[in-house]
This record gives sequence, structure tokens and C-alpha cells, in this order.
Amino acid sequence: MSGGVDSSVAAAILERQGWTVIGVGLQLVGDKGHEREARSCCGISDMKDARRVAERVGIPFYVLNFRDAFRENVIDYFTASYLRGETPNPCVPCNKVIKFDLLSRRAKELNAGWLATGHYAIVDQDGETGRRVLRKGKDESKDQSYFLYSLTQEQLARALFPVGQMTKADTREVAKSLGLKVHNKPESQDICFVGREGYAAFIRNSVGDFQPGPILDEEGSVLGTHRGLPCYTVGQRRGLGLSRRAPMYVTDIDFANNSITVAHRNRLRGQERVTLDEMNYVSIGRPSGPIEVGAVTRYRKPEVLSTLVPVEDGRAFLEFHEPQAPTAPGQSVVMYLGDMVCCGGIVARSG
Repeated sequence: MSGGVDSSVAAAILERQGWTVIGVGLQLVGDKGHEREARSCCGISDMKDARRVAERVGIPFYVLNFRDAFRENVIDYFTASYLRGETPNPCVPCNKVIKFDLLSRRAKELNAGWLATGHYAIVDQDGETGRRVLRKGKDESKDQSYFLYSLTQEQLARALFPVGQMTKADTREVAKSLGLKVHNKPESQDICFVGREGYAAFIRNSVGDFQPGPILDEEGSVLGTHRGLPCYTVGQRRGLGLSRRAPMYVTDIDFANNSITVAHRNRLRGQERVTLDEMNYVSIGRPSGPIEVGAVTRYRKPEVLSTLVPVEDGRAFLEFHEPQAPTAPGQSVVMYLGDMVCCGGIVARSG
């Protein structure tokens, strides 16, 4: 229970369905100074909200200290990725490791057979294969199946998503009818542990000043000086500090040479294929050959028709049917077959 409306309603629904429910909040961030600056969904004030909801619903509530695990598996991963010139999605390891691994293990210690969250997603079972199938939530504008692609069959078998069949408006209405004060609480935005100054400032506060380097054009000529690789991502056009008649866009981030390359929009080449690492086939077995999928290259971006070509060592090639805007290395790409999440992986650096 994060103190938000979704997990609050999830707990209330299960309690009213007759489940024995134990509310659990996670302490993920650190001191009070961080709490003031962060937009955390699991901060001190959020835990107070969650406790009040648990009292209203009539269930016990405990707060577990996962700060060290969160820093090691999420924050350090996030920071290291940006320092390498990548654009990570920290919600993916947070779900995979923190919630559905470490928290799930703790749930077993409490003799809890299921782990329920407020995600807008659906899990059902294939009657022929017996595999658990992860699907989009009913409210596609709030669907969060993208963030769950890295879960295993064992984790899905113990997962409950009580609000997955509801719209966000339905969820707020249920919370209001139950007298939960969080019914109109704003949603957490962006990266929950990053302060209002943004992710670059967060990383700088963790590791110190960044090393500036050259901004290059396609021919390798120096156009300016960048402020440090973590300040940029592929496709970015704002904040480059370049005076040009037409906007310039970041086309490449070179960690080895500490440089970024930029080009005018009319020089941007559509990306025809990406290589994906750390592939996880969540709802299907690894295909024996190419399959056509709808690929989501970033959360809330529309699906694009693509062909997925599985290869060895947890890799796959994803070939877009139409050239796409460049996808940043480190970003998660999730593949769908209709409303089913079939698999996902992380964009590898080209070359």
C-alpha cells in the first residue's frame, strides 16, 4: 500500500470479497530532507495515508524498510545507466525485484499466498498451456502492464490486480463511496524518488559533478560543450545550449568518448531495427522463429507494428515495419499480441 488511491481500493476490494488482507507499505527513500524534495509514492506522508486507509478498511498495516535494497537495485541501477549514456526505466526493476521478489518473499513469511497491488493490469490463465497470461488493464489510458513485462510465471501465479478491470474514474468513485480520503489524491508523477530539480540534479547529488565533453555534428565537428552525459537522452532537443536557426536533436550518446552527437530534424534517420537484451517472455514461451507484434518503445507511446526475431543468450532483434524515431539505449521495449503482453527487453547500444 503506497498511500495512493489505487492500492487503497485494491485492499478494500479484497477485504470486502472475504480475503484475509494484510496491508504493507514500503519505506524506500531516506531522510526527511529527501522526503521534502522527492515525489515519492512511498514517503513518510504516504505511509501515514496508507495507515489511515488500513484503519478505515479494517486491516492490519505494517511498514517494511526496503531502503537498502531499493538503493542497490533501483537507484544505483538508474544512476549507473545514466552515467553510461543510457536511459533506464527504474519502475521495471522496482516491480521485478522490490515488489514481486523481495516483498513476495516477505509475504510468504507472513503465510500470505498472494501479493496484490494497485496496478492497472490483468492476469488470467491459458486453458491449454496452463501459463499465466499478463494483459493490459481495462483502462488503456492508465494501463501499467508495460512495467510488469519482466515478471516470471511464478510471480504472476501469486499476483492479484484488483483494479485491473476498472477505470481510474471507477477506482476514485469506489474510494469516495468507502469514505477513503485519498479518493481525490493526485497521482505520483515521473520518477518517484527524484526531487523537483530533476533526474540530472539527483544523479549529480549522488556522484558529484559531471564531466563536460564535446557536442558533435554528424561529421565530427565540435559545435559546443555538453554539461555531462546524464543531462541528455537520445531524441532530446531542449537544453542543448546550441544557437542554431533550426532545432538540433541528440542522435547518439558516446560513453567511451564522453561526447554527444546532434543533427537537424531533416537529417534524422528513422530507426529500422533495435537489438534487445535481457529478453523476458512473460506470457508465452520463447518463439522458435520470427513473430509479428505490436511494440511499445516507451510508456504510453502507441504500439508500432514490428517483427520480433528471437536469438540466443537472451537477445532478440526487433524490426520495425516503418522507420521509427530513435529509441534510447537502456529503454524498455514491450511487445504485445492484442491485449497480451508477450515479452519485453532492454534496448542495447548499437555497434
